[in-house]
Parts: sequence; C-alpha cells; structure tokens
Amino acid sequence: MASELILHPAFLVLLGVIVLPLVPPAARGKVFPLFPLAALGVCWNLSADHSFSVEFLEYRLSVLQVDRLSRIFGIVFSLIGFAGGLFALHLRDVRQQLAALLYAGSALGLVFSGDWLTLFLFWELTAVSSTVLIWSRRGTGSRVGLRYLLVHLFGGSLLLAGILGQVQTTGGIALQLLEAGRLSSWLILGGIAVNAAIPPLHAWLSDAYPRATVTGAVFLSAFTTKSAVYLLARVAPGWEILIALGVIMALYGVIFAVLANNIREILAYHIISQVGYMVAGVGIGTPLALNGAVAHAFSHILYKALLFMGAGMVLHATGRSRLTELGGLAGKMPLTLWLYMVGAFSISGFPLFNGFISKSMVVSAALDARYQATYLLLVLASVGTFLSIGLKLPYFTWFGRSPRESGVSRPPINMHLAMGLLALLCIGFGVFPSLLYAELPYGAGYRPYTLPHLVESIQLLAATFFGFWWFRSRLAGQPTLTLDTDWFYRRPAGWVRRCLVGGVSQLFERADAGILAGIGWLAPRFRNPTLWLGRRAEPEQGPAVSSDDPDATRPKLEFAVTLVLLCVLLFTAAAFFR
Repeated sequence: MASELILHPAFLVLLGVIVLPLVPPAARGKVFPLFPLAALGVCWNLSADHSFSVEFLEYRLSVLQVDRLSRIFGIVFSLIGFAGGLFALHLRDVRQQLAALLYAGSALGLVFSGDWLTLFLFWELTAVSSTVLIWSRRGTGSRVGLRYLLVHLFGGSLLLAGILGQVQTTGGIALQLLEAGRLSSWLILGGIAVNAAIPPLHAWLSDAYPRATVTGAVFLSAFTTKSAVYLLARVAPGWEILIALGVIMALYGVIFAVLANNIREILAYHIISQVGYMVAGVGIGTPLALNGAVAHAFSHILYKALLFMGAGMVLHATGRSRLTELGGLAGKMPLTLWLYMVGAFSISGFPLFNGFISKSMVVSAALDARYQATYLLLVLASVGTFLSIGLKLPYFTWFGRSPRESGVSRPPINMHLAMGLLALLCIGFGVFPSLLYAELPYGAGYRPYTLPHLVESIQLLAATFFGFWWFRSRLAGQPTLTLDTDWFYRRPAGWVRRCLVGGVSQLFERADAGILAGIGWLAPRFRNPTLWLGRRAEPEQGPAVSSDDPDATRPKLEFAVTLVLLCVLLFTAAAFFR
C-alpha cells in the first residue's frame, strides 16, 4: 500500500508541499521543478489499466484509476508543472511555491480519481490553492481573490449537492456517465460549468487571472478549466447542450478579447474561447470529436502557458500590462517576442504548430456529424483568435508607439528557458502530430495536413491579416475597463456593502451617543438621590442647559430610539433561530 501511494503522481507533487519548506531558501526554486518532473516520469510509465483503492468508512475510494483519458491529462499536467517551475526558478516566495505545488498535485489527483468523493476533495483543493496564487500579488489580489474563492465555493457546493444526489440514487460512489433526466446530473453539470468558465459563470476567470502573480498566472491557465474539460469528457460525452454552450464560449471570449486593453485579460478571455472548442467537442460526442477535445486541451495547456509567460515577462520587465501603456518593445525584448509568436501562431491554428492539429479535429468533427452551423461559427471564432492574439496584442505591445518612455529590466534567463521549452513542444507536436495522436484515448484517426484544409486555413489567416492591417488604428486598445457579467456582483455588492456598512456604522454611532447620554443622565442622580424626585441639579460648571433647547432632548431621544432598535433586533434574531 505504501509503495502504491508513493508512486501516485499526485502524491509525488504534494510531497513537495512538505519537503520544500525544509529546503534552504536559495535552493527552493531549483528543487521545485523536480516534483512535477518525477510525476511526469511516473505518468509516462503508468499502464492504462492501473488502479489503487483504499477503504474509507463503508466506501471504497479509488484514489488512482488510470486509463488513456486520465493518463494523457496526467502527462500534460505534470509537464506544465515542470515548465511552470522552470519559469519560476528565480522565485523566493515560498507561499507561491507551496500553493503552486498544491494546485498541480490537486489537479493530478483529480484526473486520477475513480470515485466522486476523492474527486471532490481534490476539486476543492484546486480552488483553495489557486486562490493563494491570486492573493500573492500585492495590491489588487485580495479583493479579486475573495471573489474568485466565493465563486468556486459556490461551484463546489453545486457539485457536492449533485454528488450526494448521485450517490443516493445509484448507491455507489464510482465515477460513471451522468443520466440526463436526473436533478443530480444537472447539479454536477452546473458545478463543472463554473470551473469550465461557461458563460454567464465565467467572469471569475477574466477578473482574476490578469491580477494573479506573473508566475502564478502560468499555473492558473493550465489546471482549473482543463480539469473541468476532463470531467465533462469523463461523465457527460454526447450531451448536445454542450455544443451550444461551447459555441457561445468560443464567440463570447473572442468578442471580449477584442475589446480588452490588458494583455493578460485578452489571454484570459481566449481561455474561455478555446475551452469552448473542447466543450463543443465533448458535446458532439463522436470518437473524433472527443479525441479533438482531448488533443486541443493538451495543445492549449502548452501554448496558453507560453502566451502567459510572454505577457508575464512584459509585465515583469516594464511593470505595465495595458496596450495603451505599451509599445516599442521589439528592439528591447526580441527573444520574448519571437517565443510569444510561437504561442500566437499555435492558438491561431497556423500549419506546423500544435493548435492546427488539434483545433481542426473539433471543427472537422462538427462537419462530419452534420453540425454545419457549429462548424461555421467555430471557424469564425478562429478568425477572431488570430485577430486579437496573433495580431492586435503583439503589434501594440512590441511595435506600437509607447505613450511614455521607461526602462525595461532584464528578465531572468530561466524565464526564457521555460518559454523555449514550450515553444519547442508547440512546434514539435505541430510538425509530428502522430506523437500526440498516439496517446489519444478514443479510436479515431485524423489527417490534418490535407490540401483542402491547408488552403482553407491559409486563406482565412491571410484575410484576417489584411483586415487587421487595414483597420489597425481602430483596433487599438482603449484606456477603459470593460465590465462583463461580473457587473452583477461587483456593482450591487458595492451598493449593499456601502448601505450595510453605512447603516451599521450609523446605528452604532447613535447607540454610542445614546449610551453616553444615558450614563450622563444617570450619574448625577446616583450622586444626588433628590434628583429622582424631579428636582433639578445645579451644573457643576458652566451654564445650565435650557429645557427648550432641542439639543438638550436629542440624546434622550437617540437613547430611546437605540433601545427600541436593539429590542427589535433581539426579537428578530430570537424568531430566526427558534
């Protein structure tokens, strides 16, 4: 049992949470990547039928259940954990390091879970650990992190309610396909939808990811949404509602990315858009579509982490992340530009890059399954992706005119090494797609490099480029904040907070004034009992207060009102808790 537990990929990463604080601070950054690297080695050598379970109460928890679906997600999660550790090699913040390891380990534990209870435990751990990566950025992280945590706790509550209903209905805790007619299935789907950032439950992503730490955003881009995609593929393949939701995501993310001004916010919205392809693929449910969803999740983790690394290096070097405050960096950060463009070409679906071999699988699967409208809308979304990620963002960041001159600090070399590793993988899988296709879980072959597909892709990319160049002056970022559906919990929450705080503050001010007035009225009567008979005491100093002065009776009135309010509150509380 001990040997099985030690060889669990998630355990190897979570072991770092215990070991890393014992390592000298100067060596922690170098030790950090070793834990996900060890997990990668174990994932690569796991057989597709390996399992390990333990007894808990009257249930049998399947803490390690390996098949081809969980194995490929375990490989890419471990791989990005290593690349993220390499990118953060210079980091001395042990809190971020521990949170990142806990986050990566929880994501691995989630994909290798074979029962609902184990999965829910790791699901909640990913929410808590990822919140720390947002809180770790001083200044803007605290309030955003709190919103992020509350949203994910809400999603976790939906998931837990669905799991309890599922267990009660089926009598077991093993992961299995959801039945569409059950309330528990819809509750589980709602909990997954929060983590998948399906609109309108998506605003936490675009709100929080741009405000995470430079290194933390790399981990955030990889685990939460893709864990949700994994779970959808596991329990809800073929649900047609996911097709519509996926198309909405693909278009919605693109539209808001074009409007955004913050470079990391643009990338965050494109997580929503790209995850839309995966959700649609799961909804189509054919072997080709499911393979496409899994392959695109694999590719997306690599190129999206590369893009967030590039944007993070710009923020690290300049201290700025808005398009309206950037520009002219091509001569100062040329290597970062070229490595970023590898990720941009990948997400845009350029031939010879990994996005081309995965996104086209989902689009082709939609056409093969005769979802013509889905096919056309997904193609349209890919045009918007190249427009914003491949053209707008790099042009106004590296080639546009900077509105102000400022110095550019030199980033640590390990950041470029991590970007180089991911860029190499993006090109390698794009040139040799069989390396990825051989690991896909569902038996469906696909040939991406056909002449019609190449011609279609080149035509779309060329038309998008010329359209951008013609209208580039109108596509420049605006120094404004674009509110999304987060308006519904930002603005009303602000009003409620102001009213609540103001009302409570006023209540306590009045209570304080009333209590002081009451003490002032009682104190002289205890010193001189004749005052209880109605005789007026002479003031010890200063003039007497006139009885017709309105200020003379105000404290007594406030004291009485305060007593009435307190009594009402006490009776209300007693009735509520009865």
